[in-house]
Amino acid sequence: MQATVRPGVGRNVVVVGTQWGDEGKGKIVDWLTDHAQGVVRFQGGHNAGHTLVIAGRKTALQLIPSGVMRPGVACYIGNGVVVDPAHLLAEIARIEQLGVDVRSRLFLSESCPLILPFHVELDKAREGRRERSGSGKIGTTGKGIGPAYEDKVARRALRVQDLKHPARFETKLRELVELHNAELTGVLGSPALAWQPMLDAAMQAAEHLRPLMADVGYRLFNAHLAGANLLFEGAQGTLLDIDHGTYPFVTSSNCVAGNAAAGAGVGPGLLHYILGITKAYTTRVGGGPFPTELDIERPGGVGHHLSTVGQERGTVTGRARRCGWLDAAALKRSIIINGISGLCITKLDVLDGLPEIRICTGYRLGDQVLDVLPLDADEIDDCVPIYETLPGWTETTAGLTNWEQLPLNARRYLEHMQALIGAPIDMVSTGPDRVHTILLRHPFRA
Repeated sequence: MQATVRPGVGRNVVVVGTQWGDEGKGKIVDWLTDHAQGVVRFQGGHNAGHTLVIAGRKTALQLIPSGVMRPGVACYIGNGVVVDPAHLLAEIARIEQLGVDVRSRLFLSESCPLILPFHVELDKAREGRRERSGSGKIGTTGKGIGPAYEDKVARRALRVQDLKHPARFETKLRELVELHNAELTGVLGSPALAWQPMLDAAMQAAEHLRPLMADVGYRLFNAHLAGANLLFEGAQGTLLDIDHGTYPFVTSSNCVAGNAAAGAGVGPGLLHYILGITKAYTTRVGGGPFPTELDIERPGGVGHHLSTVGQERGTVTGRARRCGWLDAAALKRSIIINGISGLCITKLDVLDGLPEIRICTGYRLGDQVLDVLPLDADEIDDCVPIYETLPGWTETTAGLTNWEQLPLNARRYLEHMQALIGAPIDMVSTGPDRVHTILLRHPFRA
């Protein structure tokens, strides 16, 4: 007789960035965990930075899911995440110093690839070589993310599960160090690395990580069957996706909603609602094309306003973010790729006081008119934005929690955006604190 699986009673929401990252996903995940029993990271590494502001206190997270600040919520790091053991343990300790219980409810997939010191050295040395050669920096954070994913797809990665087997770990580590030292010394002109200190550090970390190791996919499946609501927390943004972003100026993982299933070890049928997080304007960090970019250095200019009022600096790197008008054509691409159910618009309050606001509705590329972002980064560089201009507003939107409280022109801006992109706006964020939120349709109840 064929076994049957009874349908789950939990409801699951995927949260993804729809631009080039830094859209404010962490705050929204934290807000939504009021209705969730588990939060799952499914890709990326500690190159992601999610900042939460709760009762005025700011907390920056990089690997630990944003649900950690809600008591009793289980936090899962899925197999699609690359993990630096030293960083994870340091982040746990930092959050525990705030009086937050972490270890009893953090579950780390045994299948996560490990980031080791040679990955970091390769990352930095390669980026330096690109800069010196004039080929242009990608804008990597230098955390070893890309090289760790390379080892994963080359089927030679050390994974969390290897930490349970010291002899196996040592054998694989020595082979990897030999392999990567050849590139470091022979191609990149960097010094060779010794394997013994890496082994010692890894075995020390293993003692602390062993209690966290789990079969995350199976746990999630059973939690769903038991009625738990789950949140899948994406890192970076759709336009940085390794397949669908502005290649090669992208991250090294799939940031799109479909990867929530593969990166967490569950079936796609468990993904019920896709929430896209979108800034009311556009930013990106690092190199790559950016059609609506404005000058952030010119005092009095709109770019400078967005940069300073929006406090646009990277959570992980501290680098100033490039800023520009909202790009509805790029957003349309993200909505298609992710199958967006609804949007949350963040940082609306940053636009307060601007006399007029522009939206890019498409591009001119030679004699073509495009209404969606091209896939070729060189073509994007040649795109000339087509803008519509809307009147701004002088009233403040900061901290508002009701749609009717918004200035008329702010509502018209959001309504026009919604009409352009073809997806409903279900939430609006009007400030960094979790309470600064306007709810139009709840993702867990939609």
